[in-house]
Amino acid sequence: MEKIRIALTLYEQLLITSVTLPIEMLRAGEAYAKRHNKAHFQALEIHCLSESGSPVKANIGMTMDVQSDFGALEGYDYIIVPSIWRNPRPVVKRNPLLAKNIDSARKQGATIIGVGTGVCFLAESGVLNGHSATTHWHYANQFMKSYPNVDLKPDYFITQSDRLYTVASLNALADVIVHLIGQFYGKDAANHVQQNFSHEIRKPYEEQRYLEGAVDRYSDEQIAAIQFWLKNNASSVESLAAVAQQFNMSYRSFNRRFKMATGKTAIAYLQEVRLQQACELLASSNLSIQEIALTVGFNSQSQLSRAFKEQMNQTPSSYRKIVRKKLFS
Repeated sequence: MEKIRIALTLYEQLLITSVTLPIEMLRAGEAYAKRHNKAHFQALEIHCLSESGSPVKANIGMTMDVQSDFGALEGYDYIIVPSIWRNPRPVVKRNPLLAKNIDSARKQGATIIGVGTGVCFLAESGVLNGHSATTHWHYANQFMKSYPNVDLKPDYFITQSDRLYTVASLNALADVIVHLIGQFYGKDAANHVQQNFSHEIRKPYEEQRYLEGAVDRYSDEQIAAIQFWLKNNASSVESLAAVAQQFNMSYRSFNRRFKMATGKTAIAYLQEVRLQQACELLASSNLSIQEIALTVGFNSQSQLSRAFKEQMNQTPSSYRKIVRKKLFS
């Protein structure tokens, strides 16, 4: 079976955690999948590349080995372009092969993830022209001046345009890596990695990103209003048919339009909201699991436990132990 090939691009002034964090998370997902899903396991081949193919010495004094130069990028399935300390423009100028080969790699089908100011390399290559992107907030104004053909979304931590991802922070990078692990190895592996690397309750990847091309799908203002209402009233919803009636819609039309606008059923969305609220209470309160279940809108502790097990592959009590240990130890 072919390996999933992942390249990380190295250069002077890189933020070293935007290299080490994704590698460690990816390896954790790979190890989990190897233990629990051998029948569909696919190994990862993770390499570091540089402009000349020579090792790169980071600002903190650590020298990082590389396996090849940027000319090899076309042979990789995924490319992670790390963030840059301080002004990125001199670094971009000193690494001209990276921008050139990002464009070539994308044309060969690679998925590219730009991190923070490393997104400048994607913009320099031209692959972001006409597409959405984000970057570190401190450099947003300069980015807009330097790359006017890129549709910058500074209020978003994540953007996705087909096989182009950009993230504004390390936390957002971690969320994208969890998302990719879910694509590689499934929901259980993604949950495992998220629980072991994230020290707080995080929103799902799908709720944080700006997804290019989805604007028309989400243009149903009435459904958007219903989503907002459900988030704030999830615990009191007894019947989605009653919600549809409240918004002067037939239940059939409500379901059809909700699925068309969001890509999921209303009942699945409502359960996601309730589970997210349950996760927050499990981490931050001393309420019993029964009390949490009733507080967020489940009929019983057993109903919450079934939903939790299905979505998170663990019980609410085990989740509470893991998260509270990380939060308060």
